[in-house]
Amino acid sequence: MSPPNPRGEAELPFFVYGTLRPGEHNHDLFLRGRTRSEEPGRMRGLVLYEGPGYPYAVDGPGGTVCGEIVTAKPGAYEELLAELDELEEYVPGDARSLYERVARDAVRADGVTVVRAWVYVAAPPVTARLRAGGAPVEDGDWRGDRGDTPAHRPG
Repeated sequence: MSPPNPRGEAELPFFVYGTLRPGEHNHDLFLRGRTRSEEPGRMRGLVLYEGPGYPYAVDGPGGTVCGEIVTAKPGAYEELLAELDELEEYVPGDARSLYERVARDAVRADGVTVVRAWVYVAAPPVTARLRAGGAPVEDGDWRGDRGDTPAHRPG
C-alpha cells in the first residue's frame, strides 16, 4: 500500500461515478492530465440516486454502481485529494458535508481484481432524504447527458 499523506490517510485511487467520469464536465476540470490511469470498474453495496445535475451513491445491499477507478499521477495526489474534497463539499467531521469520503473495494472490469479506493457517498442526512423520496438510477450507471440541470457538482 502507498504511504500515508499528511492527513494520515493511505494514497488510494478514487472511484468516480458521476461528473468526474471521463467525458463528464468535472473530469476535464479536475482530472485531465493529473491521472496515471483510469479504468472501468464497479462498486458493490451502493445504490445510485439522481441529484440536481449529479448523482449520489448511498449504501444499499444488492446495489452496484458503475464508474472508473482513477489513480493520480505521482506527486499530484495530495493536491487532487484536497480539491476533490472541496468539490464534494466534504470536510472530515463536519455534519454539514454533503458527502463522506470512505475507503471501499472496487472491482476492475475483469470482474475479479479488487482495488481499495476512495469513494464519495452521500452523508447521512442526504442519504435519509434520498431513501425517503429520491429517484434511483436503476442500472447504477449515471451519465450527465440526461438533459436535466448542467453537471457542475460532485460525483
